[in-house]
Amino acid sequence: MRPEGYDYETHSQLAGPLTEPSGTAYRVQYTKLLSREPHRIRAVLLMTFAPLLTGLLLVYLVWPTHWVAREGGTRWLVGLDVAMLISIGLIELFMVVNVVSIAHATMVARDPVPVTPEDGTRVAFLTTYVPGKEPLSMVRATLEGAVRVIHPGPLDVWLLDEGDDDQAKALCVELGVRHFTRHGVPEWNRAKGVHKARTKHGNYNAWIAMHGGEYDYFASVDTDHVPLPEFLERMMGYFRDPDVAFVVGPQVYGNYTTPVTKAAESQQFLFHALIQRAGNRYRAPMFVGTNNVVRIAAVRQVGGLYDSITEDMATGFELHRHKNPRTGHHWQSVYTPDVLAVGEGPESWTDFFTQQMRWSRGTYETLFKQYWKAPFTMPPGRLFSYTMMLVYYPMTAVNWLLGILSCVLFLWFGASGTQVAASMWLMLYSDAAALQVGLYLWNRRHNVSPHEPEGSGGLAGMAMSALSAPIYLKSLGAAVVRRPSRFVVTPKGGGASPDRVMTFRIHLFWSAVLAASLVASFVLGHTHAAMRTWAVLALAISLAPVSVWLGTLFQERRARQRVAPAVARVTDGEPAPAAPAPAFSAGGTLPSGSLPSGTVTSGTTGGN
Repeated sequence: MRPEGYDYETHSQLAGPLTEPSGTAYRVQYTKLLSREPHRIRAVLLMTFAPLLTGLLLVYLVWPTHWVAREGGTRWLVGLDVAMLISIGLIELFMVVNVVSIAHATMVARDPVPVTPEDGTRVAFLTTYVPGKEPLSMVRATLEGAVRVIHPGPLDVWLLDEGDDDQAKALCVELGVRHFTRHGVPEWNRAKGVHKARTKHGNYNAWIAMHGGEYDYFASVDTDHVPLPEFLERMMGYFRDPDVAFVVGPQVYGNYTTPVTKAAESQQFLFHALIQRAGNRYRAPMFVGTNNVVRIAAVRQVGGLYDSITEDMATGFELHRHKNPRTGHHWQSVYTPDVLAVGEGPESWTDFFTQQMRWSRGTYETLFKQYWKAPFTMPPGRLFSYTMMLVYYPMTAVNWLLGILSCVLFLWFGASGTQVAASMWLMLYSDAAALQVGLYLWNRRHNVSPHEPEGSGGLAGMAMSALSAPIYLKSLGAAVVRRPSRFVVTPKGGGASPDRVMTFRIHLFWSAVLAASLVASFVLGHTHAAMRTWAVLALAISLAPVSVWLGTLFQERRARQRVAPAVARVTDGEPAPAAPAPAFSAGGTLPSGSLPSGTVTSGTTGGN
């Protein structure tokens, strides 16, 4: 599960050494990331000028004197000009919102000061198992890690088995782990709600109903996550604060070998290294289900884990809306940057797209079903923080659609919502993009990943965010028309779903639209360097995953061809040479790029 050669020990203590709490009424204390920086002036300049220049670009492009005025133009063409102007304005507005979000997070990000756990707390360590979907060997590794976890109080390890599997029960007996199943219990296997069948939240809620009263807290990891022995030691101390409902840690991928997995971990950089730390400012980082500890009384108060395709984020949202009845204060949460569990990430494009589809769909469900309650129940700062996190997926999706729409309107019809000097546009755009990238790169020093090389620019992660935009758009469309969504277990334990041409059907569709539009622009004489450049960038983004997949297939085929003669010689009695190492490197397999709008994407993410 955990690859050799990575400094997990240091990364499990990023928040600092354990301290003893001071005073009688303990509250979680924090240290600002900027306070530890010797070159704060550079960060302040980036945080100031990146949003300002991006906003200046927006104002310049949509300034009324730059609007296109067609004399004698047909009504439909004038209408297309208006649509073009609105698209450009929204694209640039989304860019401003995105940059403001990152600049704000850079300014307020902070880490909690770790404290020693309180003695005697009763903790249940939970993980789930879906027979036939997850290999038992992976469950064994997770449970073996769990039984080694250190805690100064009663601790039971539980396996929540969806299938009442005999081999799973035998494994529990062997390791001294307690076994639970809701299999065959109708009231715990319903069509919808907190006890929905074949869902993670339904499994957990059944256990809470049966055994939650025996414990004060439950710790949990996804089945593919192996906890470190200090998992509880580094998390439990924050619960000395009576208003802390849950504590979460970052998500890292131990199967850090394939190009997709490496880029997928890099994609999560801003969320786990910056956005979650900014959530600490409002004592409300997002609930991430991959590794956490939860106060059982708090989750029971909100009716259990929420019925959602991303139950972790939805449950955290509900907790942050409610108050602790004992103190009258809003429930709080803590994000620790300490890497305390190592899991598995998607190894194929099929699994990555499925994961991104589920995470984005869960965000849309929270926006449509829960967000309207927040203005009446959340403190303003916390509402602002959640808003910045929740708008990422819809902004990225709509941004992609508007970018394609702008290309089509100009390249096919010559529509132009605004007329500006190309030199001025290029200067403002390039300067704004450079400052955004500079802010992103400056924050790379706060990376929590033990796998990414120190000093790496994270370009693979930026590219991964950009090429996920078509997936987010499809997910948004499905949410708008209320197409049913279902929970899909991400394949684990080396059982990656195979990639096929149909895996990339969404990207190939947009590639065809963009390629046809570029050809049409030459035929129809609709020439504009900026719009063609925009279309070419979007086309490169659409073709990137297909190109990487084909390149990987080509490398694998060549490797097999080199090995085949050696195998033949062995058959004839000759010794075989060592097999060549895979030609993969972190961050080096995906083309760099960004969304057509030039945004540096931040992103939210959820459990595996």
